[in-house]
Amino acid sequence: QADAQTSKSGIGAGGKTIGEFFSGEELHYEISFMFLKKVAVVKMVFKPSEQKGRYVAVLQGETQGVVGWLSKYRKDTYRAVMEEVDGGRRFRSISFEENVKIGKKTRVYSHEFDYQKRKWIKRSTRRGVRSRTVETAIPEGKTYDDFLCASYNFRYGVYGPIERGKTFVIPTFPRKGSSSYEVRMASKEEEERQRAADNVGETAALLLQLKLDPEITDSKTGIIEGWLSREHYPVEGIIRDVILFGDVHGKLVKRIKR
Repeated sequence: QADAQTSKSGIGAGGKTIGEFFSGEELHYEISFMFLKKVAVVKMVFKPSEQKGRYVAVLQGETQGVVGWLSKYRKDTYRAVMEEVDGGRRFRSISFEENVKIGKKTRVYSHEFDYQKRKWIKRSTRRGVRSRTVETAIPEGKTYDDFLCASYNFRYGVYGPIERGKTFVIPTFPRKGSSSYEVRMASKEEEERQRAADNVGETAALLLQLKLDPEITDSKTGIIEGWLSREHYPVEGIIRDVILFGDVHGKLVKRIKR
């Protein structure tokens, strides 16, 4: 297994810091399930913050069409602010916000990480009214990576080279007893079997299995099977056993690098 320590090799793709490497990237996906196409659209945007050395990543998904009407046009937005550390060789989370809007109802969960005071501040808001604030100590030497922050760290090689057959255990802030999630890279043989079953496109080069908190994916297991391009950006993926929908398929339709 690969632990979540900063890799000293493979860093500085093209001599760029991690923030410079991803700055200006946009990934656009369409979501389908069964015979229904484009039931939702998802966009992931990465850009510099106003504060030097900090960056913002936003992942937003929105249902549309008949499924949108049935789901009251649900919109999920995840926003992470992260800063470069270790001389620009990796990110760590500064704040992470989950915003779920269903019809006229909205719920927001926010997390702030103060590493100087070693405090993790959690807030929850429903219908515009703050209902709870909790402070928890961050253990000395501990760094939390939310799943957006971790996705860029992973692609940059922070947790080690991305290779077939390798497993990465990535620490995140504890949720319901879990303080990490797992990324398992498939073997070449697994890739070939799954490639035929999923009928993926030519840009799909590496297969992985990602296990997240089931609440994030609205699924029974939280498992995502995804394909990366040769440049390690996600091109296709399937979320297994999504509640009410079954297997949900996402496919990259546009990549922008400004």
